Amino acid sequence: MFEALIGQSPNFEAMLRSAKMVAATDVTVLIRGETGTGKELLAKALQNQGPLAKRPFITLNCAALPEALVESELFGHRRGAFTGAVANQTGRLQAADGGTLFMDEVDSLPLPVQAKLLRFLETGDIQPVGDTFSQRVNVRIIAATNTNLEERIANGEFRKDLYYRLNVVPIEIPPLRERMGDIQLLLNHFLRHFAAAHKLPAPTLSNRAIARLLEHGWPGNVRELRNVCERLCILLAGHHIEVENLPEEIIKPPVAGGGFILPEEGVELEQMEIDLILQALERSQGNRSHTARLLGITRDTLMYRMQKYNLR
Repeated sequence: MFEALIGQSPNFEAMLRSAKMVAATDVTVLIRGETGTGKELLAKALQNQGPLAKRPFITLNCAALPEALVESELFGHRRGAFTGAVANQTGRLQAADGGTLFMDEVDSLPLPVQAKLLRFLETGDIQPVGDTFSQRVNVRIIAATNTNLEERIANGEFRKDLYYRLNVVPIEIPPLRERMGDIQLLLNHFLRHFAAAHKLPAPTLSNRAIARLLEHGWPGNVRELRNVCERLCILLAGHHIEVENLPEEIIKPPVAGGGFILPEEGVELEQMEIDLILQALERSQGNRSHTARLLGITRDTLMYRMQKYNLR
């Protein structure tokens, strides 16, 4: 499974060496890395190469659930515990009993749920919503985050005691811009992979196209590179790709200083705000916390503006 994590840069290979040592145990792990670096792929590798390989591997994206449902999803609930609870539901922790629960974007957990997760990590006991009895489960936690947890702790948004419980073994995946030597290796791999997957002839890249791809900042990391390769394989199968054939966002260099230039005719500020929110929602695949981070605002502010503009 570690073979799926491709790279030869020194910082990436150092990360892999640490991960392979950790995989031999069932210790709690905190994976840190920007969006698109491959945190879930690493979590699966840790599971599949370790003593829990044949046991359940359950995932939970903590940011993808409404706040009111996070506790129920994590711990389960009993019939009648709240409006809409028409039957008992097994929580992710119980479903992962004997195996691993991968908690992506763990920083998005509401503070009350953080306290209950901390109790589970300390005791191994869970109590479904609406139940009067707790039950013991044996679950290895692999958590992941793309945020600076120390800053969130300082802002009162994440519990320090939970951070120490999760951060038993930290593993940080370097962003693609810090392992530029791996880009051509990844390009070759993904072009071959998607050509075979779609039963199409693989495109080839000119030296100028490769140079431009190496200059790109890759804010979406390996996921962005993977998507570009799949697009090229489908739209330009068997072609020799020049710079002008690359996606627009790669051809055009960013505006110096990252500033916005106001057009002569002006803008409709409200419509621009709506467009930016919709673009950020699309880029984050509807993840509200990630969307807020892309826009540089809080999740509450995002929800307010979405409600203001009737966005879903």
